[in-house]
Amino acid sequence: MKRTTLLHNPTAGDNEFSKKELLKIIQKEGFECTYASVKEEGWDQFEEETDFLIVAGGDGTVRRAAKALMKRKRLYKQFPLALLPHGTANNIATALQIEGHPKDIIPHWHHARLQPFDIGRVHGVGEDLFFLEAFGYGIFPRLMKEMSKIEDDIGDTAEEKLKAARAVLLEIVQTYEARSCKIVADGVEHSGNYIMVEIMNIRSIGPNLVLAGEADPGDGMLDVVMVSESSRNKFESFLLSRINNEDKEFSFSTIRARTVKIFWEGKDVHADDERLKIEKPVEVSIQILPEMMQFMVTPR
Repeated sequence: MKRTTLLHNPTAGDNEFSKKELLKIIQKEGFECTYASVKEEGWDQFEEETDFLIVAGGDGTVRRAAKALMKRKRLYKQFPLALLPHGTANNIATALQIEGHPKDIIPHWHHARLQPFDIGRVHGVGEDLFFLEAFGYGIFPRLMKEMSKIEDDIGDTAEEKLKAARAVLLEIVQTYEARSCKIVADGVEHSGNYIMVEIMNIRSIGPNLVLAGEADPGDGMLDVVMVSESSRNKFESFLLSRINNEDKEFSFSTIRARTVKIFWEGKDVHADDERLKIEKPVEVSIQILPEMMQFMVTPR
């Protein structure tokens, strides 16, 4: 019998999955499972006998689990992660094609394969950071700032929150001042005036917006997506199509690289779902670290 630990965020998404319900489904499938709420101290003290960790929550919860794993010494046992997505956006789970109700996902763990997952490492903004989804400048960190002001007034369901975030982002795009940015990707310079530059490890970020359709979190590459001043109207059209649930195809200027140096003349910056505070513009270096994590996935 495989042993596992359920890392649960009881406040994620629509709060529809309780501790009792999740444990019942997991144990019914024959897994020996202990429970830890990520809202309580000591949740990241993993037992070495554990075969894998279950993360029940959204992208922020996955990042917290990843951060705990990154702090472990490389000689220690590294645990694969199995996801039960029930956050608002679930961009990481979507990138791994994991979706559905826990009762439909959990039985497949008996036959799951391990999917390598890269992480991005960031130098230059204080202590070294890492990201699973994206690191970037411009409109997305500004969106995080604006959403934090209205989080109590945007509805309770994940669908309402996503729709509100897309609408707020549209307003930001219409007025955001383009900033000069110097980008050096694998030694080649790409500079200009942009409203957004995102160094992405997966296809989508924020409120389920696919910006790098070809991104693969296990290919050892980063996708640098740039929206220039001249592409502002195109990005507005993209957002309107998503707000209206239209399935129009859009693509944006993208380059692929293993290392990126970037200097953005502004202070709006983020790593995954965290807004970073910087006192002045600084040059930042990003590199991809291949196969630092493993997720349990099943063929679709």
